[in-house]
Amino acid sequence: MDTGVAAKNRAGAGNGHPAGPAADTRPGDGRPHDRIGAQPCGAPGVRQGMLHRIVLTAAASAAALSTAPAASAAVPAVPAVSAVPAVASAPGPVSHGTPVHARPVLMPPPARDEDSGDRLTVTVHGAGGDADGTYELRCHPSGGSHPDAAEACAELDRNTTWGKDPFAPVPPGTMCTMLYGGPATAHVTGTWAGRPVDARFDRTDGCEIARWDGLVPLLPSLGP
Repeated sequence: MDTGVAAKNRAGAGNGHPAGPAADTRPGDGRPHDRIGAQPCGAPGVRQGMLHRIVLTAAASAAALSTAPAASAAVPAVPAVSAVPAVASAPGPVSHGTPVHARPVLMPPPARDEDSGDRLTVTVHGAGGDADGTYELRCHPSGGSHPDAAEACAELDRNTTWGKDPFAPVPPGTMCTMLYGGPATAHVTGTWAGRPVDARFDRTDGCEIARWDGLVPLLPSLGP
């Protein structure tokens, strides 16, 4: 067998073709295999390459796992928000057995005499006797320290009409008689018919005397 193969190689060389590598005939298939180009899968070089790739993959996985806690620690924790119970905005039917928590109804304070809207303070000087002094008058209902509160309120009601101020002064330029009615003076302050009052009275001429007498008995009667 070996002599025949050697003879074929020598014959090829004699024909001008280089002698190739000897063919390896493996048992079982009867086919020649190239000894130089063929390399079995279990060769040392293949095993080293596979091990190298496995080592690189394991190193990359370990690096990713080591950086994961740091990334999660960098993110601030979000505080938990407690759930707020929903409140119904629209009123609905309430059963008779269900307690309803409503705001307490604020009642107005009890009415007092001093809370009346028509309140006047009358101060009189120079009238003489018991007429001098300071008096308080309340109307609707009438009351106060005035000596004739009911009649004083009634007279004020009669003098209070639309467009007329019972405490108005004498209009400028009015022709008045030169009649002197005495040194008495009066000062009335307070509120009447929802308007503030600050009026002064005297008896220095006929116009002022008539103005004074028009408010008697709010002002004391000093006539003859």
